[in-house]
Amino acid sequence: MDSDSTLELLWGLRAPSTRGPKAAFEVADVAEAAVVIADELGVDAVSMEAVAKKLGYTKMSLYRYVKSKAELLAVMIELGVGEPPDLSRVRGGWRGGARRWTELMWQAWDQHPWLPAVTVGERAVGPNEVGWSVAALSVFTGIGLTRAESVDAVSLLSGHLRNTYAPSAAGSQPWNSQVRADPLLADVMSRAGVAYPALDEIVKGRPVSTNRRAFGLERILDGIEVLLDQR
Repeated sequence: MDSDSTLELLWGLRAPSTRGPKAAFEVADVAEAAVVIADELGVDAVSMEAVAKKLGYTKMSLYRYVKSKAELLAVMIELGVGEPPDLSRVRGGWRGGARRWTELMWQAWDQHPWLPAVTVGERAVGPNEVGWSVAALSVFTGIGLTRAESVDAVSLLSGHLRNTYAPSAAGSQPWNSQVRADPLLADVMSRAGVAYPALDEIVKGRPVSTNRRAFGLERILDGIEVLLDQR
């Protein structure tokens, strides 16, 4: 992917093409059509051809607006994440701001479940994505953390988001999202004569109450607060 060119597209710096007939639609229309496809059928169903068909045009006509599948994904992400939140009036101090930012990001991912999978790695990012990061960074600015610690705090929140959003995004464990062990695994462990007391309730299928999102978030915030109190 030509990152420079994609960045210019995302930030509105790419000069519109003057070749050929007058443009029939905008880049935003392309992004919206692609997002609709991804929401309905999954991101794997998104292609230049599928988006062009949804817009009622040919695949070749789409290249006037986005030069590649990578650029198509970039404008989709920018539309999908939406405008960054204004956390300046959120009550509860920096903890309230962190909770609200995390909650809003989860909402964006719930609305567009394909977002976590395509927002990884080094890539071109647009003003909306940057704005979300800045909003999170602002929560930890001026509370006693160094700039590096503020960045690390944002990384902790982002990592927690991914680890608790869906089983497919989290690390594998010997239990499922309902905190129940795989019956086949439990049977094999039993026949192998292997016992793990710490896993007893899970292996035997007893209900275990858990709220990974809230628990993990509050422990992250508790840790930051302890650090601040020590200074």
